[in-house]
Amino acid sequence: MMSLVRLLGFKKLGCGCVTGHYREVATNREVTYVEEKGSTCSQHAHRRNHTLAQTRNSLGTLAAKAS
Repeated sequence: MMSLVRLLGFKKLGCGCVTGHYREVATNREVTYVEEKGSTCSQHAHRRNHTLAQTRNSLGTLAAKAS
């Protein structure tokens, strides 16, 4: 099932991968996709067009912004 998303921004990771951060319009859920895998990236979880799980650090940052 597809949903409409709004682009919030791109980020280049230290491994060379580029991610896109999006918000689903219907649910306001935020998701991060790997747009391009870096040529030297060795992380298996970084697969093009797949979502990245949020890390504990990013959750702490989001919670700090919300308060």
